[in-house]
Amino acid sequence: MKYLSDYRDPQHARHLLDRIRKQCTRRWTIMEVCGGQTHALLRSGIDEALSDCVELIHGPGCPVCVTPACVIQNAIQLSMRPQTLVTTFGDMLRVPGNRGSLLDSQAERGNIKAVYSPMDAVRLAQRHPEQEVIFLAVGFETTAPATALAVLQAAQLKLDNFSILCSHVCVLPAMKLLASSKQNRVQGFLAAGHVCTLTGFDEYAGFVEQFQMPVAVTGFEPTDLLVGILEVITQLEQEQAALVNCYPRAVKRKGNHSARQICGQVFDVTDRQWRGMPIIPGGGLCLKPEWSSYDAELKFPLSDNIQQEIQTVCRSGEVLTGMIKPSECPAFGLQCTPQTPLGAPMVSSEGACAAYYRYRNNIFTKQNKPV
Repeated sequence: MKYLSDYRDPQHARHLLDRIRKQCTRRWTIMEVCGGQTHALLRSGIDEALSDCVELIHGPGCPVCVTPACVIQNAIQLSMRPQTLVTTFGDMLRVPGNRGSLLDSQAERGNIKAVYSPMDAVRLAQRHPEQEVIFLAVGFETTAPATALAVLQAAQLKLDNFSILCSHVCVLPAMKLLASSKQNRVQGFLAAGHVCTLTGFDEYAGFVEQFQMPVAVTGFEPTDLLVGILEVITQLEQEQAALVNCYPRAVKRKGNHSARQICGQVFDVTDRQWRGMPIIPGGGLCLKPEWSSYDAELKFPLSDNIQQEIQTVCRSGEVLTGMIKPSECPAFGLQCTPQTPLGAPMVSSEGACAAYYRYRNNIFTKQNKPV
């Protein structure tokens, strides 16, 4: 706890806030990529404390939130098959698809079970050879190694009743899409430290060079984030663009070699749709051809008539791309609450809408005071 308290020290945080304010000669716009960073910024009040000199835009940094509705519908289809069990993380159960959520399907006749890890799904397949066990695999690069290990373990056990419905996504291609948009207002990025713990940060150098935007890799504690914001602001004020690792206690230049090696053994990079975005070139992972027998989309026939997103009053797509703040959505806090979510960002514990509801929705919660 003492180690964490060093990064939550109020005096140090106030010192960093003062340094940021003194650096700013104008109001700058920065996007934090990760949903965990969004919650930390709002929980600590950093966004309000810097509102006069820094606008913090919340990016699509929640893997549950960016899983497209068509993937949810595919999982629901599979759960309705005889002798088939669909497994996934608990926070995926309430994410809305086009025709309800996995939880809605479970309330009907869908066979769905929440698990803590992909290996739990492998063990279920091992214990129940009469069932087809499918794991709905979501997440950024950080959760992909666990899925890869599950595939390797299933192969070692010679399980023919295990497969994955893969919806893993890659962060950097999404950042490129946002930065190249004609509607882009972002002038610098706080990169997700947990992703870079696995991937390293070398690959962001090309992004900085291409878009001439500063990128600071940061952690998730208040002073981590403030150090990253200070670094980005300093560069913007000096008309510079560089890549800086502000999270050296966890992130190394080349990342985690073993985890990257396991992912490279099982996955290829592929184009993938994110919720609220078009198909992103290189935006996701898929199983390599040699592992195709574990690909649920190839193993089972799936309907192809559910690809279109249903439009509702929910504006979660604009929230995910940083075009609006959650509180600007007309459904926020009214039709859309954590108990009755219309969009994925209100469901997930890392979603921006859930963060605003908890920390900035003054109707239901006390206003959070700045650091």
